[in-house]
Amino acid sequence: MNIPIHIRSIGIVAFSGAEVLDITGPYEVFSFANMILQKEGVTQEAAYTISVLAERPGPVVTMTGLQIIADQSFSDIDTSLDTLLIPGGDPQVLLANTQVVELINDMEPKVRRLVSVCTGAFLLAESGVLDGYKATTHWNYCTEFTEKYPRVNLQPDRIFINEGNITTSGGITSGIDLALALVEEDWGQKIALAVAQFLVVYLKRPGGQSQFSSYLTREASKHSGIRDLQSWIIQNPEEDLRVDSLSNRMAMSSRNFSRLFLSETGMTPAKFVEMSRIDAARNLLELTKVSIETIADRSGFKDSENMRRAFIRKLGVNPREYRKRFGKHSHPINNSN
Repeated sequence: MNIPIHIRSIGIVAFSGAEVLDITGPYEVFSFANMILQKEGVTQEAAYTISVLAERPGPVVTMTGLQIIADQSFSDIDTSLDTLLIPGGDPQVLLANTQVVELINDMEPKVRRLVSVCTGAFLLAESGVLDGYKATTHWNYCTEFTEKYPRVNLQPDRIFINEGNITTSGGITSGIDLALALVEEDWGQKIALAVAQFLVVYLKRPGGQSQFSSYLTREASKHSGIRDLQSWIIQNPEEDLRVDSLSNRMAMSSRNFSRLFLSETGMTPAKFVEMSRIDAARNLLELTKVSIETIADRSGFKDSENMRRAFIRKLGVNPREYRKRFGKHSHPINNSN
């Protein structure tokens, strides 16, 4: 049954050197949401109008060299714009773009939602709108961001963070997670799940989930011994992974091992172990029906209460709630309205 709707206008900014997936990922999410809402008979017309905005209409060369066509200039934006999305790119290139910074300052009080993808948070921070706010950005640029914008409360290990009318997201593909969350906010989980299905992605990563997947952090170390150890930890979360045991494996003193691990990875051994175990438990919760107690044992927590505390501390939900919301068997997708 069709229902009256308020059409939401989405403006996605493009500029020379922008990361193309930061633009096209969210664009696809909103486009497929339009298709699914109409296919399901929820709406007769598009629920979202999507515009690519640039300093002037026409081709814009992105970071990879691929050109995107902007259909509106910044000066063409009218007061109906609901959501303004700022993509990322190389921070040094981004911050030379004073026109986008001016646009952010002008539009922030006018739009319902101001969002950034990846290093687009640098542009928001440069404009001053993030001062005193929690925010996140691409994990690889967190140190640079913190040094440059100390007034922003950066949360390096988050997929996305909402503060007031501003939402920032982490690494490049997190723009898709963010856009799915915005669709869910507007139309509910069923529609967002259907969009995720059409895009062949999972609606599984809550904003509080770490963007530092163990498989990403494994490559952060330039020290081959530490890199190999990280890989072994990821593959063996149920082993004895205390610092003493790991340092023995590396034939080092506990103190020197801890210092080297921290300098090479940016985190303590204990934090990496906990993240790896949460990752292992999360995958089992998502993809299997085995008991919480069995998952706690297989992922190295041994005790379900230890796992529960770790999940609440890092993800903001307990394992049962996580499985209920994100488990493969929890949400059979059907297209009935």
